[in-house]
Amino acid sequence: MYKFEPLLKQTLWGGDKIIPFKHLDTQMEHVGESWEISGVNGSETIVATGQDKGKSLNQLVSEQKEKLVGKDNYEHFGDEFPLLIKFIDACQDLSIQVHPDDETAHRLGKPRGKTEMWYVLESEPGATLYNGLKKKITPEEYEEMVENDTITDALARYEVKEGDVFFIPAGRIHAIGSGCFVTEIQETSDVTYRIYDYKRKDKNGNYRELHTKEAAMSIDYKVLPNYRTGYEPQKNEGVQLVECPFFTTAVYDLTEPMTLDYSELDSFVILIAVKGEGKLICEGEEMTFRMGDTVLLPAITKEVKVEGTVKFLETYV
Repeated sequence: MYKFEPLLKQTLWGGDKIIPFKHLDTQMEHVGESWEISGVNGSETIVATGQDKGKSLNQLVSEQKEKLVGKDNYEHFGDEFPLLIKFIDACQDLSIQVHPDDETAHRLGKPRGKTEMWYVLESEPGATLYNGLKKKITPEEYEEMVENDTITDALARYEVKEGDVFFIPAGRIHAIGSGCFVTEIQETSDVTYRIYDYKRKDKNGNYRELHTKEAAMSIDYKVLPNYRTGYEPQKNEGVQLVECPFFTTAVYDLTEPMTLDYSELDSFVILIAVKGEGKLICEGEEMTFRMGDTVLLPAITKEVKVEGTVKFLETYV
């Protein structure tokens, strides 16, 4: 079982929720993101405890290979860890953006696209986000709406509460709004095309770069009736939230001990504590597990016992 040092990212739009949520002893302000588990070059997370303390996630993968990530995952991804886990706290509206799928990414010279999901944590009352188109538009109308500042009129907007889930497949326009605090699970990819940024200027008085053309190539213009993922919360059993080719995610809300059986699973597992506290017990090793903790279980893990009153996400490839 591995915990990593969080990689805290200060941003112009960052808030003040991440530090207390993760029980960190730091005075950092405007922390917009905590990268919990990352193999992104230049932003690799580092093992925080145990005999591998000080090693990067990428070192672990190259040393342990399929023992860490699973046979099929290692054959497919090699030494690249396939998922990136973040907490995101926005005190301003983030830009409207879209990610390409793999095929479009390849056409644009990128290694892969990006599919992701959000699990909403305790956010500000009235906080909203955008996810998906609420009305049919053409690529030509899209470019016109970006130009005349009306693109948000075409987007589905949701007021959010703790426990809401939004799946964001590649091609779906989306944006986190002011007051939102979320867990983000995504493919390891840094390809993002910014569609609209409310005509805001940076500290040097410049508009941020937009990627209107690349975004137009990436957008899925299909309109759905609802983009919020529906599920029935349950106590003391796993409830599946998302199953897609890139990750499978469930939520557990435990008030009594439970043993998670991974003996048939050929993948690493990531557990993300979003509320409460408890501990993980695996092959004689015990680890505290409380709100704000993210733990990586190697693919060779057979089972883990979870004790305490704790709500957490479970995700794997």
